Amino acid sequence: MPELWTKDKEFEFFEISSNLVTIQQLFYYGEDFRYYAYWPKSYKGGKSTLQSRNALIGNFTEKFVVDLLQDFAKSRNLYAIQGAICDQIGLTSKSPADVVLCRENKTEQRIEDIIAIFEVKMSIVWNWEYTTNGLKCLGDFKTHQGNPGLLRSDSMLKAIGKSINIRVSGYGASHIPIVILGNTPITEYYTEKVDHLLIAGIIQGFWSLNTKPLDDNIETLKQTDKKGFVRIDSYCEFLDMLDKLLIEKQNFFSAMKTKNQLGKIIEIASQERSLESKAEKFLELIKV
Repeated sequence: MPELWTKDKEFEFFEISSNLVTIQQLFYYGEDFRYYAYWPKSYKGGKSTLQSRNALIGNFTEKFVVDLLQDFAKSRNLYAIQGAICDQIGLTSKSPADVVLCRENKTEQRIEDIIAIFEVKMSIVWNWEYTTNGLKCLGDFKTHQGNPGLLRSDSMLKAIGKSINIRVSGYGASHIPIVILGNTPITEYYTEKVDHLLIAGIIQGFWSLNTKPLDDNIETLKQTDKKGFVRIDSYCEFLDMLDKLLIEKQNFFSAMKTKNQLGKIIEIASQERSLESKAEKFLELIKV
């Protein structure tokens, strides 16, 4: 059974990446002559910035999500594709989807073949030290100065911005759920915002795939009031979430209409016979 995000995954990342790039491209080097994944809170020396790790961890976490989705995708005759492109909904070669569930096993996708879009906002969560004897875990995210994953405001803003761009690129994407996958909790600042994004239909959830991001069994946020954010605690729970995401067929719609305009739309739509046809007529008219 596939595993969610753990310390072991981070160890694997550093092990693989150290064969591709130098240690200096993976770790900060302190004035105390030690290599850190993040600056410890206790560190008082001079600091440098480290950008070279971002692309590596981005690619690694996207592949991790693809692997996590594989069994689910196969069971439904779907594919999990990294870096999917669909120009019609703003997923270009310069800004592809991180991962999609789709009907065709190829990078360039048609709107009608995309089943779900996953934006991956995951990073190194724990702090690690590289030594000549190997890697040593120094502590969880409370012990270092970094803001990993969904705790980082610009990661949240990028995820929200990209989702909005997909939604406003055309009505073709109105049926496609968008989920943001992370491996940390969110900050208190975003707890209401993620619920509003869910209710508005822009994003169908921020899901953390890290069951225990803090050491010593310290609890973190399980979910927000409206479940705009959810910490997924097992692979089985992940499968259940995916099932609900795809079974509940939804449509995104957004408009600024006067009450008079809305009243006319509702009046016309209500003349249809079935509930589904009423909804279809409403969605058709709201776009005009």
